[in-house]
Amino acid sequence: MIKPVTWLAETTMLSHGWQRFCLMLVAGAVAGLSVPPFFVLPALFVAMPFWVWALDGAERKRNWFRRIFGPAFTIGFAFGWGYFLVAFHWLGAAFFVDGGWMLALMPFAIAALAALIALFWGLASALAHLFWSHGAARIVTLSSFLAVAEFARGHVLTGFPFDLLGYALTGTDELMQLASVIGVYGLTFLAPLLAMTPALIWPADDRPMSRRLFPFFLALAVIAGQLAYGWNRLSGTIATERQDVSFRLVQPMVYEHADFGNVDPVALIDRLLMLSDMRMDPTDQGLADITHLVWPESSVPFFLDTYPDALARIARMLPDSATLLAGVPRQMFGLDGEKPQGAPYNSLVAINTDGEIIASYDKSHLVPFGEYLPFQDILSRIGIKQFVPGADGWSHGDARRRLMELPGTPAFLAVICYEVLFSGDLGDTANAQFILNVTNDAWFDGSIGPAQHAHHARLRSVEEGMSLLRAANTGLTFATDPLGRVTAQLVPGQMAALDVRPHQRLAPTIFAQLRHYPLAIAIIAGILIGFVASRRGRRRLPE
Repeated sequence: MIKPVTWLAETTMLSHGWQRFCLMLVAGAVAGLSVPPFFVLPALFVAMPFWVWALDGAERKRNWFRRIFGPAFTIGFAFGWGYFLVAFHWLGAAFFVDGGWMLALMPFAIAALAALIALFWGLASALAHLFWSHGAARIVTLSSFLAVAEFARGHVLTGFPFDLLGYALTGTDELMQLASVIGVYGLTFLAPLLAMTPALIWPADDRPMSRRLFPFFLALAVIAGQLAYGWNRLSGTIATERQDVSFRLVQPMVYEHADFGNVDPVALIDRLLMLSDMRMDPTDQGLADITHLVWPESSVPFFLDTYPDALARIARMLPDSATLLAGVPRQMFGLDGEKPQGAPYNSLVAINTDGEIIASYDKSHLVPFGEYLPFQDILSRIGIKQFVPGADGWSHGDARRRLMELPGTPAFLAVICYEVLFSGDLGDTANAQFILNVTNDAWFDGSIGPAQHAHHARLRSVEEGMSLLRAANTGLTFATDPLGRVTAQLVPGQMAALDVRPHQRLAPTIFAQLRHYPLAIAIIAGILIGFVASRRGRRRLPE
């Protein structure tokens, strides 16, 4: 075993040009198998050492521009491109909604998106190589810059934090619990650091085997400790359901979201009302014991003012003191009653038993190309359009309004679809009692996308110590306790309703109190370690 892996490590170090690029592309694709819902964690331990070995052999350029955008950058970019091609391949399912010539565009669009995101990893690789050494410090340095890159891609230009490396360490309920301490970005620092330790075993040299194996076994011990911490937290924490509210989450299977122009409002409201008051079993009381009814994102894919009777029909259905929370498009009106110029909002509205809209939240984190089109004037001329209908795109809402406080209802965070991905940026978590996430993942039915999105949502519950209620158009609809454990769920693709109660929130988690400050300290320490190690290494070089 030792000689073949030593040969592999040395071959990687000596590779260059297109051969090295292809090798890193494949290694990155293997690492991509660690993302949800695959969770092949060993794949990360197999793939990450190749990045370290490639940087060990990367040429150092004298010109500063070439040092940044030279071999080290290309190594990280190729690895990242392979990773994101696997991690984001499911986005291609959205192209099947329109079909036609859009299908021909699909592979190029996915490759371009993966390449764009891989630029962050390329820069991380190049910056780490500036502080490169030949000891254990180099994997600390690379992990630090990679954590910076992942944090940046989760925030720059509204952010795209799908499949952060840290999710690889959240494959079980036990493993997920560490997110309550350091969050997914902290796990994103930890995951590559642990997975790179095999690079310290090979190539074989004069070091004793015990010394070479120590970092790897230490990494395994950290994962074992993570499991033990999670088991202890799960077994030692009591999660109690609230008795003051009861929610019915409707999974309506609305496919009219893809073309607002072909919606039959009367037939669609008929279906939603029928599902809302359906009896799931002989003991089911329908809406009699429900305080809140939830229709997911895009469940009403038309403006309510185009079918004024909808609010009256909703009012007649709702029992006394009940509230409907519905995902709808919302258009602002001027004081004169005229619609203002501008794009509508993707919103969650609260409707009371009088048929009045008493509160609303407008989605603030919009999906690029999904809900708004970057460089719209240019791209629209060549036929490229956003997936979610809306002639002028969608307007950004105010993130500060995510906390919804309705009469007789504990305050909760309203989070629409992709907004649930933003770790540490859900809104006023200090005053919220639980999280309500409404989403429409029907664009990606038949792919891993809905399961991946659902897992990301569960981790927000763990980080914040709050119950999560998730109503999804076609699935996955479920509820969790404040530890992220699924307490009730519907089968994906099932037209049905789920009755649940949120749990009492836990005391603020360590992550809720400290946010990303421990991560910042770890990153700064890691970069300093790399700087000191590289300086010492250069002083030891012969003149």
